[in-house]
Amino acid sequence: MFSSNTKKLKEINTTNVSTIIGEGTVVQGDIVYTGGLHIDGRVVGNVSAENGSTATLTLSKLGAIHGNVNVPIVVLDGEVQGDVIASERVQMIANSRVTGNVQYNLIEMEVGAEVNGQLVRQQDAASNITAIGLQEEPVQDELS
Repeated sequence: MFSSNTKKLKEINTTNVSTIIGEGTVVQGDIVYTGGLHIDGRVVGNVSAENGSTATLTLSKLGAIHGNVNVPIVVLDGEVQGDVIASERVQMIANSRVTGNVQYNLIEMEVGAEVNGQLVRQQDAASNITAIGLQEEPVQDELS
């Protein structure tokens, strides 16, 4: 029941890969991109999506990032030493390890995934606008 859903998510998240950092490759410096990025190697620096893009990051079990991640959709199966900020969703597969805080809108964690830091849920902008619009007017004190 659950495995078929997980397989579908993995397939969806890896179909739009436009850039691959291969096994044995080390990138030193920050990466800013659009589209899909798949990492089998190691990145020493921050990984960020361009503002307003719907980028996806896939980190394989062979991959590692030593820096912060700020990408809307993040699929982790490797190691991140730094904070992860995903405005849409984070999927943590069993081998994933994050040493840092994870900020997310939606999260999926498989058994064996680790976070050594805080998990912080953040609402997307559309949810915030709806929630603010539904608030009731403050009740006025009848005695004054």
